[in-house]
Amino acid sequence: MKFMFLVYSDEKAWTPEEWNQCTLDSARICHELSEKGQFLGASPLHPVATATSVRVRQGKRLLTDGPFAETTEQLGGYFLVDVPNLDEAIAIAARLPSAQKGTVEIRPLYELIGLPTSDKGLEPDSKRSNK
Repeated sequence: MKFMFLVYSDEKAWTPEEWNQCTLDSARICHELSEKGQFLGASPLHPVATATSVRVRQGKRLLTDGPFAETTEQLGGYFLVDVPNLDEAIAIAARLPSAQKGTVEIRPLYELIGLPTSDKGLEPDSKRSNK
Protein backbone atom coordinates (compact mmCIF):
# COMPACT_ATOMS: atom_id res chain seq x y z
CA MET A 1 0.00 0.00 0.00
CA LYS A 2 1.32 3.43 -0.89
CA PHE A 3 1.46 6.18 1.73
CA MET A 4 2.50 9.81 1.71
CA PHE A 5 4.10 11.28 4.79
CA LEU A 6 3.48 15.03 5.02
CA VAL A 7 6.10 16.61 7.26
CA TYR A 8 5.07 19.69 9.25
CA SER A 9 7.14 21.78 11.62
CA ASP A 10 7.83 25.37 12.55
CA GLU A 11 10.56 26.46 10.13
CA LYS A 12 12.09 28.61 12.88
CA ALA A 13 12.49 25.57 15.15
CA TRP A 14 15.48 24.29 13.18
CA THR A 15 19.00 25.66 13.32
CA PRO A 16 20.93 25.26 10.04
CA GLU A 17 22.99 22.50 11.69
CA GLU A 18 19.88 20.66 12.92
CA TRP A 19 18.23 20.93 9.51
CA ASN A 20 21.34 19.59 7.80
CA GLN A 21 21.53 16.65 10.22
CA CYS A 22 17.81 16.00 9.71
CA THR A 23 18.30 15.75 5.94
CA LEU A 24 21.27 13.40 6.37
CA ASP A 25 19.38 11.15 8.80
CA SER A 26 16.26 11.20 6.59
CA ALA A 27 18.35 10.31 3.52
CA ARG A 28 19.78 7.32 5.41
CA ILE A 29 16.24 6.09 6.12
CA CYS A 30 15.34 6.61 2.44
CA HIS A 31 18.30 4.43 1.40
CA GLU A 32 17.23 1.72 3.86
CA LEU A 33 13.71 1.80 2.41
CA SER A 34 15.10 1.72 -1.13
CA GLU A 35 17.04 -1.46 -0.35
CA LYS A 36 13.71 -3.06 0.64
CA GLY A 37 11.93 -1.75 -2.47
CA GLN A 38 9.72 0.51 -0.32
CA PHE A 39 11.04 3.98 -1.26
CA LEU A 40 9.11 5.91 -3.90
CA GLY A 41 10.28 9.49 -3.36
CA ALA A 42 10.99 12.26 -0.88
CA SER A 43 11.98 15.90 -0.86
CA PRO A 44 12.17 18.84 1.48
CA LEU A 45 10.36 21.97 0.35
CA HIS A 46 11.75 25.47 0.10
CA PRO A 47 10.62 27.79 2.93
CA VAL A 48 6.93 28.70 3.05
CA ALA A 49 7.79 32.30 2.13
CA THR A 50 8.55 31.04 -1.41
CA ALA A 51 5.08 29.53 -1.83
CA THR A 52 2.43 30.75 -4.26
CA SER A 53 -1.19 29.77 -3.68
CA VAL A 54 -3.60 29.52 -6.63
CA ARG A 55 -7.37 29.66 -6.37
CA VAL A 56 -9.98 30.03 -9.10
CA ARG A 57 -13.20 31.79 -8.11
CA GLN A 58 -15.96 32.56 -10.58
CA GLY A 59 -13.57 31.80 -13.45
CA LYS A 60 -10.89 34.21 -12.19
CA ARG A 61 -7.45 33.06 -11.13
CA LEU A 62 -6.33 34.47 -7.78
CA LEU A 63 -2.68 34.27 -6.76
CA THR A 64 -1.36 34.79 -3.25
CA ASP A 65 2.27 34.82 -2.20
CA GLY A 66 2.87 32.48 0.69
CA PRO A 67 0.69 29.72 2.09
CA PHE A 68 -3.09 29.81 2.12
CA ALA A 69 -3.41 29.53 5.91
CA GLU A 70 -1.40 30.98 8.75
CA THR A 71 -0.26 28.15 11.01
CA THR A 72 2.48 27.54 13.53
CA GLU A 73 3.66 24.49 11.57
CA GLN A 74 4.37 24.61 7.87
CA LEU A 75 4.48 21.81 5.32
CA GLY A 76 8.20 21.24 4.96
CA GLY A 77 8.49 18.11 2.87
CA TYR A 78 7.15 14.71 1.96
CA PHE A 79 8.02 11.06 1.68
CA LEU A 80 6.34 8.46 -0.54
CA VAL A 81 6.58 4.84 0.56
CA ASP A 82 5.09 1.52 -0.46
CA VAL A 83 4.68 -0.72 2.59
CA PRO A 84 2.32 -3.59 3.47
CA ASN A 85 0.17 -1.71 6.00
CA LEU A 86 -0.44 1.33 8.18
CA ASP A 87 1.45 -0.17 11.12
CA GLU A 88 4.65 -0.31 9.07
CA ALA A 89 4.06 3.24 7.79
CA ILE A 90 3.67 4.43 11.39
CA ALA A 91 6.91 2.70 12.40
CA ILE A 92 8.80 4.43 9.58
CA ALA A 93 7.25 7.85 10.24
CA ALA A 94 8.20 7.61 13.91
CA ARG A 95 11.86 7.12 12.92
CA LEU A 96 11.99 10.32 10.89
CA PRO A 97 13.91 13.11 12.65
CA SER A 98 11.20 15.61 11.75
CA ALA A 99 8.73 13.73 13.97
CA GLN A 100 10.79 14.91 16.95
CA LYS A 101 10.27 18.62 16.21
CA GLY A 102 7.00 18.60 14.34
CA THR A 103 4.33 16.31 12.93
CA VAL A 104 4.41 13.60 10.30
CA GLU A 105 0.93 13.12 8.84
CA ILE A 106 0.41 9.73 7.17
CA ARG A 107 -2.06 9.55 4.29
CA PRO A 108 -2.83 6.50 2.14
CA LEU A 109 -2.80 7.16 -1.59
CA TYR A 110 -5.56 6.26 -4.01
CA GLU A 111 -4.26 4.27 -6.94
CA LEU A 112 -5.42 5.91 -10.17
CA ILE A 113 -5.19 3.93 -13.38
CA GLY A 114 -3.99 5.58 -16.58
CA LEU A 115 -1.77 8.33 -15.20
CA PRO A 116 1.60 8.94 -16.86
CA THR A 117 4.71 7.67 -15.13
CA SER A 118 8.04 9.40 -14.84
CA ASP A 119 11.54 8.01 -14.46
CA LYS A 120 12.98 11.45 -13.72
CA GLY A 121 14.47 11.82 -10.25
CA LEU A 122 14.19 14.97 -8.21
CA GLU A 123 17.47 16.77 -7.80
CA PRO A 124 17.89 19.62 -5.33
CA ASP A 125 18.42 22.92 -7.12
CA SER A 126 19.88 24.79 -4.18
CA LYS A 127 20.58 24.46 -0.49
CA ARG A 128 17.77 25.39 1.85
CA SER A 129 17.97 28.85 3.29
CA ASN A 130 16.91 29.14 6.90
CA LYS A 131 14.85 32.28 7.45
